[in-house]
Amino acid sequence: MRAIGNHEEIEIQLPTVELRGILVVPEGAEGLVLFSHGSGSSRLSTRNRYVAEELQRNHLATLLFDLLIREEDEEYEARFDIPFLTERLMEVFAWAAEQPGIHPKLPREFFGASAGAASALMAAAGLGEEVAAIVSRGGRPDMAMEKLKEVRSPTLLIVGGNDEPVIQLNRLAYKEMTCEKELEIIPGATHLFEEPGALEEVAKRAALWFQKYFKKHSYV
Repeated sequence: MRAIGNHEEIEIQLPTVELRGILVVPEGAEGLVLFSHGSGSSRLSTRNRYVAEELQRNHLATLLFDLLIREEDEEYEARFDIPFLTERLMEVFAWAAEQPGIHPKLPREFFGASAGAASALMAAAGLGEEVAAIVSRGGRPDMAMEKLKEVRSPTLLIVGGNDEPVIQLNRLAYKEMTCEKELEIIPGATHLFEEPGALEEVAKRAALWFQKYFKKHSYV
C-alpha cells in the first residue's frame, strides 16, 4: 500500500480480487467513512469525492474504491447484484481494520449512493454494531427491504425534493427500519443533487450525522 495522503491511490488486496481505491486519513481522524457508489460509478465519482472532501475537513477519514473490477463492471447484471456487492463491501470493511494507517478500533461507517446504499444497508445488517452509522444519498434502500429490520446502525436517508419516485421508495424503507433513523429531503434537488447548493447540503448533513455517531461509537 502506498503512503496515505490526499487522494492517494491505493490497492485493496482481497482474497479473490484487487480493487483500486483512494484513502485519505486526516490528522486526528475520528472515524472512517467507506463509500459504496451506485451503478456505473467508481472511486472517481465527482459527487462522492466532493462529499469525501467535506468529511475530511471535519476530521473524518474516507475510503472511496471501485466495488467492481473492469471485467465485472462490463456485466450489467453485476452492477445490480446487491448480495454480491454487499459481500464485496464487507470484505473491504474488514480489510480497512487491518491497515497500518488506520487505527484498528477507529469507528467505521458507510456512505451509500443510489444502489450502493442498498449494499451498505445489507452489509450493516450483517455486521451489526460494527458499523457506527450510515448515510444514504439518493439511495435505493428498498433494494435491501428484506434486511432493513436487521440494521442496527443509525441511518440517515437523504433524498432530493424533486426526486419523487425515490422519495416514495425511501419512505417505504423508512417505515420498515427499526434502528435510529431520519429521512431528510433537500428542497428543489433532483436525483443527482446537481442544483446549486444541493450537494453542499448533503455533505453538511452527512458530516454532522457521522460526527454525532462516531463520538458515541469511538473506541480510540
